[in-house]
Amino acid sequence: MSGHSKWATIKHKKGAADKARGKLWAKLIRQVEVAARAGGGDLDANPTLRTMVDKAKGASVPNDTIERAIKRATGELEGVHYESATYEGYAPDGVAVFVEALTDNRNRTSADVRHLFSKNGGSIAEPGSVAWQFERKGIISVLRAVAEDDLMLVALDGGAEDIIDEGDTWRVSCEPTNLAAVRAALDGARIAYSSAEVTWLPKATVELLTTEAAKRVLKLIDALDDHDDVQDVYANFDIPDHILQSVDA
Repeated sequence: MSGHSKWATIKHKKGAADKARGKLWAKLIRQVEVAARAGGGDLDANPTLRTMVDKAKGASVPNDTIERAIKRATGELEGVHYESATYEGYAPDGVAVFVEALTDNRNRTSADVRHLFSKNGGSIAEPGSVAWQFERKGIISVLRAVAEDDLMLVALDGGAEDIIDEGDTWRVSCEPTNLAAVRAALDGARIAYSSAEVTWLPKATVELLTTEAAKRVLKLIDALDDHDDVQDVYANFDIPDHILQSVDA
Protein backbone atom coordinates (compact mmCIF):
# COMPACT_ATOMS: atom_id res chain seq x y z
CA MET A 1 0.00 0.00 0.00
CA SER A 2 1.08 3.55 -0.58
CA GLY A 3 1.73 5.95 2.25
CA HIS A 4 -1.44 7.83 1.35
CA SER A 5 -3.73 4.83 1.43
CA LYS A 6 -2.15 3.44 4.58
CA TRP A 7 -2.65 6.67 6.48
CA ALA A 8 -6.15 7.08 5.06
CA THR A 9 -7.01 3.61 6.32
CA ILE A 10 -5.58 4.32 9.76
CA LYS A 11 -7.46 7.61 10.03
CA HIS A 12 -10.68 5.89 8.96
CA LYS A 13 -10.30 3.18 11.61
CA LYS A 14 -9.45 5.68 14.31
CA GLY A 15 -12.28 7.96 13.24
CA ALA A 16 -14.77 5.15 13.54
CA ALA A 17 -13.41 4.21 16.94
CA ASP A 18 -12.68 7.36 18.89
CA LYS A 19 -13.03 10.68 17.08
CA ALA A 20 -15.84 12.77 18.49
CA ARG A 21 -18.40 13.63 15.83
CA GLY A 22 -18.57 17.23 17.03
CA LYS A 23 -14.84 17.78 16.52
CA LEU A 24 -14.96 16.30 13.03
CA TRP A 25 -17.96 18.44 12.12
CA ALA A 26 -16.20 21.59 13.36
CA LYS A 27 -13.24 20.90 11.08
CA LEU A 28 -15.45 20.23 8.08
CA ILE A 29 -17.49 23.37 8.66
CA ARG A 30 -14.29 25.44 8.71
CA GLN A 31 -13.37 23.96 5.34
CA VAL A 32 -16.78 24.86 3.94
CA GLU A 33 -16.49 28.44 5.21
CA VAL A 34 -13.02 28.98 3.81
CA ALA A 35 -13.98 27.54 0.42
CA ALA A 36 -17.10 29.74 0.25
CA ARG A 37 -15.19 32.86 1.29
CA ALA A 38 -12.53 32.22 -1.35
CA GLY A 39 -14.77 31.34 -4.29
CA GLY A 40 -18.33 32.37 -3.42
CA GLY A 41 -21.34 30.50 -2.14
CA ASP A 42 -22.57 29.03 -5.45
CA LEU A 43 -21.76 25.32 -5.55
CA ASP A 44 -22.02 25.18 -9.36
CA ALA A 45 -19.51 28.01 -9.77
CA ASN A 46 -17.20 26.94 -6.93
CA PRO A 47 -16.03 23.33 -7.35
CA THR A 48 -13.89 23.53 -4.21
CA LEU A 49 -16.95 24.44 -2.17
CA ARG A 50 -18.91 21.63 -3.76
CA THR A 51 -16.19 19.18 -2.76
CA MET A 52 -16.16 20.48 0.82
CA VAL A 53 -19.97 20.35 1.05
CA ASP A 54 -20.02 16.78 -0.25
CA LYS A 55 -17.34 15.87 2.29
CA ALA A 56 -19.39 17.43 5.10
CA LYS A 57 -22.56 15.68 3.98
CA GLY A 58 -20.65 12.41 3.82
CA ALA A 59 -19.88 12.86 7.52
CA SER A 60 -23.60 13.50 8.21
CA VAL A 61 -23.24 17.23 8.92
CA PRO A 62 -26.82 18.62 8.82
CA ASN A 63 -27.77 20.64 5.74
CA ASP A 64 -28.80 23.69 7.78
CA THR A 65 -25.42 23.71 9.51
CA ILE A 66 -23.70 23.69 6.13
CA GLU A 67 -25.95 26.46 4.83
CA ARG A 68 -25.21 28.66 7.86
CA ALA A 69 -21.48 28.15 7.31
CA ILE A 70 -21.80 29.31 3.71
CA LYS A 71 -23.83 32.36 4.77
CA ARG A 72 -21.21 33.28 7.38
CA ALA A 73 -18.53 33.08 4.73
CA THR A 74 -20.44 35.24 2.24
CA GLY A 75 -21.33 37.86 4.85
CA GLU A 76 -25.03 37.05 5.20
CA LEU A 77 -24.36 36.03 8.82
CA GLU A 78 -21.69 37.16 11.27
CA GLY A 79 -18.85 34.75 11.93
CA VAL A 80 -15.20 34.19 12.75
CA HIS A 81 -12.66 34.72 9.98
CA TYR A 82 -10.38 31.70 9.43
CA GLU A 83 -7.14 31.77 7.48
CA SER A 84 -5.09 28.92 6.06
CA ALA A 85 -1.73 27.99 7.54
CA THR A 86 0.74 25.21 6.76
CA TYR A 87 3.49 23.71 8.90
CA GLU A 88 6.33 21.40 7.98
CA GLY A 89 8.44 19.13 10.11
CA TYR A 90 9.80 15.67 10.77
CA ALA A 91 8.43 12.84 12.85
CA PRO A 92 10.76 10.29 14.47
CA ASP A 93 12.67 8.01 12.07
CA GLY A 94 13.02 10.75 9.44
CA VAL A 95 9.36 10.79 8.34
CA ALA A 96 8.37 14.04 6.60
CA VAL A 97 5.18 15.67 7.87
CA PHE A 98 3.09 18.37 6.19
CA VAL A 99 0.26 19.98 8.18
CA GLU A 100 -2.66 22.06 6.90
CA ALA A 101 -4.61 24.18 9.37
CA LEU A 102 -7.42 26.72 9.46
CA THR A 103 -7.10 29.18 12.32
CA ASP A 104 -8.46 32.44 13.70
CA ASN A 105 -5.22 33.00 15.63
CA ARG A 106 -2.07 32.14 13.69
CA ASN A 107 0.29 32.78 16.63
CA ARG A 108 -1.61 30.41 18.90
CA THR A 109 -1.78 27.64 16.32
CA SER A 110 1.90 27.97 15.40
CA ALA A 111 2.92 27.68 19.04
CA ASP A 112 0.63 24.68 19.56
CA VAL A 113 1.92 22.82 16.48
CA ARG A 114 5.54 23.50 17.41
CA HIS A 115 4.87 22.16 20.92
CA LEU A 116 3.21 19.00 19.58
CA PHE A 117 6.19 18.24 17.34
CA SER A 118 8.63 18.74 20.23
CA LYS A 119 6.57 16.82 22.79
CA ASN A 120 6.18 13.77 20.54
CA GLY A 121 9.75 13.32 19.36
CA GLY A 122 9.55 15.35 16.16
CA SER A 123 10.96 18.66 15.02
CA ILE A 124 9.51 21.64 13.18
CA ALA A 125 11.18 22.58 9.89
CA GLU A 126 11.59 25.70 7.79
CA PRO A 127 8.89 26.43 5.18
CA GLY A 128 9.64 24.63 1.93
CA SER A 129 12.01 22.08 3.44
CA VAL A 130 9.36 19.32 3.50
CA ALA A 131 6.66 20.39 1.05
CA TRP A 132 8.78 19.45 -1.99
CA GLN A 133 8.52 15.80 -0.93
CA PHE A 134 4.77 15.83 -1.67
CA GLU A 135 2.68 16.54 -4.76
CA ARG A 136 -0.88 17.85 -4.97
CA LYS A 137 -3.33 15.38 -6.52
CA GLY A 138 -7.03 14.76 -6.86
CA ILE A 139 -7.93 11.37 -5.42
CA ILE A 140 -11.20 9.47 -5.83
CA SER A 141 -11.84 6.18 -4.00
CA VAL A 142 -14.07 4.04 -6.19
CA LEU A 143 -15.95 1.02 -4.88
CA ARG A 144 -14.76 -2.34 -6.22
CA ALA A 145 -18.20 -3.13 -7.63
CA VAL A 146 -17.02 -1.78 -10.97
CA ALA A 147 -14.65 -3.70 -13.25
CA GLU A 148 -11.21 -2.18 -13.77
CA ASP A 149 -11.57 -1.94 -17.55
CA ASP A 150 -14.92 -0.16 -17.27
CA LEU A 151 -13.57 2.24 -14.67
CA MET A 152 -10.45 2.94 -16.70
CA LEU A 153 -12.45 3.78 -19.81
CA VAL A 154 -14.64 6.30 -17.99
CA ALA A 155 -12.02 7.78 -15.66
CA LEU A 156 -9.31 8.32 -18.27
CA ASP A 157 -11.82 9.87 -20.63
CA GLY A 158 -12.75 12.27 -17.81
CA GLY A 159 -9.15 13.35 -17.27
CA ALA A 160 -7.77 10.85 -14.74
CA GLU A 161 -4.05 10.00 -14.78
CA ASP A 162 -3.86 6.64 -13.03
CA ILE A 163 -5.89 3.87 -11.39
CA ILE A 164 -4.40 1.80 -8.58
CA ASP A 165 -5.77 -1.34 -6.92
CA GLU A 166 -5.96 -0.76 -3.16
CA GLY A 167 -7.74 -3.94 -2.14
CA ASP A 168 -11.22 -2.79 -1.15
CA THR A 169 -11.25 0.16 -3.54
CA TRP A 170 -9.74 1.56 -6.72
CA ARG A 171 -7.73 4.76 -6.25
CA VAL A 172 -8.23 7.12 -9.17
CA SER A 173 -5.75 9.99 -9.33
CA CYS A 174 -5.76 13.16 -11.40
CA GLU A 175 -4.51 16.73 -11.46
CA PRO A 176 -6.39 18.83 -8.87
CA THR A 177 -7.92 20.96 -11.61
CA ASN A 178 -9.42 17.82 -13.21
CA LEU A 179 -11.12 16.48 -10.09
CA ALA A 180 -14.54 17.95 -10.89
CA ALA A 181 -14.40 16.62 -14.46
CA VAL A 182 -13.44 13.10 -13.36
CA ARG A 183 -16.20 13.12 -10.77
CA ALA A 184 -18.69 14.25 -13.38
CA ALA A 185 -17.59 11.40 -15.68
CA LEU A 186 -18.05 8.85 -12.89
CA ASP A 187 -21.43 10.32 -11.96
CA GLY A 188 -22.51 10.20 -15.59
CA ALA A 189 -21.57 6.52 -15.80
CA ARG A 190 -23.24 5.84 -12.42
CA ILE A 191 -19.99 4.57 -10.93
CA ALA A 192 -20.13 4.80 -7.13
CA TYR A 193 -17.26 6.28 -5.14
CA SER A 194 -16.78 6.78 -1.41
CA SER A 195 -14.70 9.96 -1.43
CA ALA A 196 -13.26 12.59 -3.75
CA GLU A 197 -10.75 15.14 -2.54
CA VAL A 198 -7.63 17.09 -3.33
CA THR A 199 -4.77 15.85 -1.19
CA TRP A 200 -0.98 15.70 -0.90
CA LEU A 201 0.72 12.46 -1.93
CA PRO A 202 4.31 11.61 -0.97
CA LYS A 203 6.72 11.27 -3.88
CA ALA A 204 8.62 8.57 -1.94
CA THR A 205 7.95 6.82 1.35
CA VAL A 206 9.90 5.86 4.46
CA GLU A 207 9.15 2.27 5.45
CA LEU A 208 8.67 1.69 9.18
CA LEU A 209 9.85 -1.85 9.83
CA THR A 210 9.25 -2.22 13.57
CA THR A 211 6.21 -1.83 15.79
CA GLU A 212 8.11 0.64 17.96
CA ALA A 213 8.95 2.88 14.99
CA ALA A 214 5.36 2.81 13.77
CA LYS A 215 4.05 3.72 17.23
CA ARG A 216 6.51 6.62 17.54
CA VAL A 217 5.41 8.13 14.25
CA LEU A 218 1.70 7.54 14.78
CA LYS A 219 1.86 9.13 18.23
CA LEU A 220 2.90 12.44 16.68
CA ILE A 221 0.52 12.16 13.73
CA ASP A 222 -2.39 11.43 16.07
CA ALA A 223 -1.51 14.38 18.33
CA LEU A 224 -1.40 16.77 15.37
CA ASP A 225 -4.57 15.40 13.81
CA ASP A 226 -6.43 15.80 17.11
CA HIS A 227 -5.73 19.55 17.32
CA ASP A 228 -8.88 21.60 16.68
CA ASP A 229 -7.20 23.92 14.15
CA VAL A 230 -5.48 21.15 12.17
CA GLN A 231 -7.48 20.06 9.13
CA ASP A 232 -5.18 17.47 7.55
CA VAL A 233 -1.86 15.80 8.30
CA TYR A 234 0.20 14.26 5.50
CA ALA A 235 3.25 12.09 6.06
CA ASN A 236 5.49 9.98 3.83
CA PHE A 237 5.64 6.82 5.93
CA ASP A 238 4.63 3.33 4.90
CA ILE A 239 3.82 0.58 7.39
CA PRO A 240 3.87 -3.07 6.23
CA ASP A 241 0.61 -4.88 6.94
CA HIS A 242 2.08 -7.21 9.56
CA ILE A 243 3.52 -4.26 11.48
CA LEU A 244 0.25 -2.38 11.24
CA GLN A 245 -1.61 -5.38 12.63
CA SER A 246 0.69 -5.46 15.67
CA VAL A 247 0.13 -1.72 16.20
CA ASP A 248 -3.64 -2.21 16.07
CA ALA A 249 -3.35 -5.08 18.54
